[in-house]
Amino acid sequence: QVQLVESGGGPVQAGGSLRLACAASGFTDGRDCIGWFRQAPGKEREGVASIYSIGGTTYYADSVKGRFTIFLDSARRTLYLQMNSLKPEDTALYYCAAETRRCYGGRGSIAPGFFSHWGQGTQVTVSS
Repeated sequence: QVQLVESGGGPVQAGGSLRLACAASGFTDGRDCIGWFRQAPGKEREGVASIYSIGGTTYYADSVKGRFTIFLDSARRTLYLQMNSLKPEDTALYYCAAETRRCYGGRGSIAPGFFSHWGQGTQVTVSS
């Protein structure tokens, strides 16, 4: 059974940095698309970034491009999201999600409907 557990959220001032982690277990063949999503109060869940476990193809939402970096430690089966230059509008509950098939980049690779497995989320609060 696939399990995803996020950590690393918390309060931070605007301009600061945080690194989120997602510990993954239960995958079988290592060909997985894994991503980060976020949901602010009153808003729909939106894709932030994704990465394919073979080859490392990544895709970022325009709102975070150049500030956030997604990367995967395959040996530890842990996904990370390095968030720099944080803004108050980055405040949200951040989720890790995974799908046991390839993602090819593009907007489809950060579409919530593409992913079958979800973590419980970790809160990020950016104050101005």
